[in-house]
Amino acid sequence: MGVRTVRFSRSSLCLVALALAVRGEAFAQSLEVHAVRSYRASHAAEIVEELVGFLSLPNVASDIPAIRRNAETLLAMMARRGIEGRLLETDGPPYVYGELNVPGATRTILFYAHYDGQPVDPSRWIGHDPYEPVLRDGALEGAGQVIEFPPRGYPYQRDWRIYARSAADDKSPIVAMLVALDGLAAGLLRPAANLKFIFEGDEEAGSPNLGNVVREYRDLLAADLAIVADGPTDPSGLPTMKFGARGIVSAEITVYGPLRPLHSGHYGNWAPNPAMRLAQLLASMKDPQSGRVLVDGFYDDVVELTELERAAIAAAPNDDADRMHAFAIAEPEAQGRRLALVNLPSLNVRGLRSAWVGGEARTVVPDRAIASIDLRLVKNIDPGDQLERLIAHIERQGYEIVSEEPDPETRRRHPKLARVVTSDGYPAYRTPMDLPIARALVSSVEEHMGQSIVKIPTSGGSVPLFWFTDVLGVPTVGVPIVNHDNNQHGPNENLRLGNLWSGIELLASVMMLR
Repeated sequence: MGVRTVRFSRSSLCLVALALAVRGEAFAQSLEVHAVRSYRASHAAEIVEELVGFLSLPNVASDIPAIRRNAETLLAMMARRGIEGRLLETDGPPYVYGELNVPGATRTILFYAHYDGQPVDPSRWIGHDPYEPVLRDGALEGAGQVIEFPPRGYPYQRDWRIYARSAADDKSPIVAMLVALDGLAAGLLRPAANLKFIFEGDEEAGSPNLGNVVREYRDLLAADLAIVADGPTDPSGLPTMKFGARGIVSAEITVYGPLRPLHSGHYGNWAPNPAMRLAQLLASMKDPQSGRVLVDGFYDDVVELTELERAAIAAAPNDDADRMHAFAIAEPEAQGRRLALVNLPSLNVRGLRSAWVGGEARTVVPDRAIASIDLRLVKNIDPGDQLERLIAHIERQGYEIVSEEPDPETRRRHPKLARVVTSDGYPAYRTPMDLPIARALVSSVEEHMGQSIVKIPTSGGSVPLFWFTDVLGVPTVGVPIVNHDNNQHGPNENLRLGNLWSGIELLASVMMLR
């Protein structure tokens, strides 16, 4: 399929400048950003309408017919901007690809986001179905009320929020990219760089096809820089860049007791209790005072932050006290700033299960106890190596390790038995902040936005874009736009409209990299 080349005139720049001067506005921001802002302000309802239509499409990766409808819709959205797109087929959901060449451009930027979303539990969404977007006049936690979507021409308030699955993660960043192009075109302007777009359809399922797509379409995806629009912006609301993301790998640990639950009066103090043993095992993995992981070798391969990266963290707004208050936390688990701690690997117990609780509680010794653990990784830590360290730690606590459900004879032979089931996971990536193209990006965006940005070496979340950095060899930087309190992955996911408006301008400024 051919690639469409767009041509724009810059003749309107002086007219825009004159209009701004007449209104007495400051020239802290670039003419391009002002043009995009003007377009957004006069087309707010149309932008929201497009986003709401996109959000109304169910998008769980395992629902192939539904996810394909999302991909076809996205192709049409791109076509309306003059982007000739195509589907890159996989064994699962298709990837959506598009390209826009700009005459005279010397750089190529690859924009990445995902159009699939997390599964939903409709019973936990307040007042509406997750795929029936609603507008509230504020955050749900702040008693925000459902209001009607205003008609075209009516101003949208920045603190209004759209509630729907994928409102923040990741459909709104996709719409913001496309609207940024609309705003530039409306001002008879153009991006300074050639643009490529790759939108993934099974990121929330662990990106099982991303590696194959990168290898097969290596030449198609070649670029000077990759921009990731996933994840939340800094809680300060300032424009944010994240130069890396943690990797992740997970394990499920099952500790066994009697073959079936036993009466706690007859068998308590005698039958080994797997819930208690699992609690003791988990407690052995972390120092209760420092919060450091006690698994041997857990921190061995960590690449220390550079002086520039440490300075970026020191310069970033410190919202730790505000976050502690908002989450009703008396003190953090470990000492140090949150932004610094996410540059270390972590061990998190993400779920526990054993017997029954609450109104279903029964006086029994459970037959088993299960813990689900995620291990967040930082640059240079191999997922397999970290799992081996975890398993070795469990063995040192006296457990026999099995990978399959043990039969009764196996349970009789081993006083302490643990089944460990692991995932494949993926490593972290971190783009050096002193790379020439990284410095150029920061300088260009700050110049166009008219303000300093928050620079974070590593995002706390995980995304498998080591495929871009380590396989494609493309430096990768996160430019998130959505509000930090968006309930990402959970019920009542939401997007603050002010973040969408600012995000459109921010992504337009990224497109101006020369």
